[in-house]
Amino acid sequence: MTLLQDPANKNRYKVNLVPAANGLNVRTQIPFYSPWRVFFFADNAADLAETMLLYNLNEPCKIENTEWIKPVNYVGIWWEMHLGISTWAMTERHGATTENMKAYIDFAANHGIDAVLAEGWNKGWENWGEKDAFSFTEAYPDFKLKELAEYADEKGVMIIGHHETGGDIELYERQLDSAFALYQSLGIHHVKTGYAGPTPDGEHKHGQFMVNHYNLVMQKAAEYEISLDVHEPVMFSGLCRTYPNLMTGEGVRGMEWNAWSEGNMPSHTCIIPFTRGMAGPIDYTPGIFDIDLSAHKEDREKWNSEDRGNTAVHATLANQLALMVVLYSPMQMAADLIENYEGHEAFSFIENMPATWDESIYLDAEIGEYIVVARRSGTTWYVAAITNEEKRDIAFIANFLNEGKTYIARMLYDSPESHYENNPEDYQILETEAQQLDGFNLKLAPGGGAIIVFEPD
Repeated sequence: MTLLQDPANKNRYKVNLVPAANGLNVRTQIPFYSPWRVFFFADNAADLAETMLLYNLNEPCKIENTEWIKPVNYVGIWWEMHLGISTWAMTERHGATTENMKAYIDFAANHGIDAVLAEGWNKGWENWGEKDAFSFTEAYPDFKLKELAEYADEKGVMIIGHHETGGDIELYERQLDSAFALYQSLGIHHVKTGYAGPTPDGEHKHGQFMVNHYNLVMQKAAEYEISLDVHEPVMFSGLCRTYPNLMTGEGVRGMEWNAWSEGNMPSHTCIIPFTRGMAGPIDYTPGIFDIDLSAHKEDREKWNSEDRGNTAVHATLANQLALMVVLYSPMQMAADLIENYEGHEAFSFIENMPATWDESIYLDAEIGEYIVVARRSGTTWYVAAITNEEKRDIAFIANFLNEGKTYIARMLYDSPESHYENNPEDYQILETEAQQLDGFNLKLAPGGGAIIVFEPD
């Protein structure tokens, strides 16, 4: 379902059911219950972002045993392909090799990262766009899946599997049971799916055919104790409550656009929590430290026609860290190459970051301008702030802290010289004591951000 704006009255919208290839909007049996149509109203933007209305309109959890559903922070073999450093297909620059994967697993084990993703591990990428291109059970010869699953388990690291369908729904559904059964046999409980290709002839992403498919995959994944991160999804609708293995999804112009196009401006991420974010968790894949993408410039090869050779992440490093808190995802990727993290003092903020939260409070926000959010995990609070292309002073009082307790506040924020265009990687770190009614004033650079961790002393 989508909404159509009335051209004669821009404040009026009409429900638009996306038709199937046969022209029918909906095919069902009677009696049936139509889904909720939801509009959100709030006195201010911060209250709007906090609402759980959409979740609560869905049915309670239908999965009896949820012990296997575990939120994770992860790194992985992904960003290097978007940069053109390596390839998904098996070439001399193939990214998902056993050697590369072991390096990522070692890094994750050494830095307290929960999981590692590998895209391009399975046969078929060289046939992109063709019918029946992919196998979801056969690995390329240079990627030893069973060996890597055992190696990761020994290191206490989880593997995130990957299924890119290329939009070939029939092929994926044919292999779905065998593909999930393979991962289950190897102790792999997280899978990222992708639909970066055309849907079957006459069908549309938000039509009933594709909605039924996404729901089938979600339910089938639950049978095999697999949690999903769905890219190119149908719009989320709160089903995470009924099937909490539907952990997160994309459905947004994400980080990869910064690797091979004009990219996303800072205001973009100041809008997402009030649009796509209202529908559920977002796998935006933030956390880039090599902001100007210069660290591996000589290793890059152009692969996307939108790449004009001047790509960059339009944010400061402090903004990239803050996005990992602002944009909620219980499968949260630190997306940069691990060599850009190794030995970097700012990475300590990612090492200890929770993958999910016990409580969230939006302290202040204006849509498209700035966001300040506080999130709690156990007794530790994180505050993150981001701004658009304008520099900004953000003031807040830490009234969410426990009365009478002293906290150590560790902060990373933009320096006075920071700017997302010409000095994006400059930042400052400060540690101080804090109590409940202490005030904080954050000076955010254009495209900037800040993150503060409050831990009980």
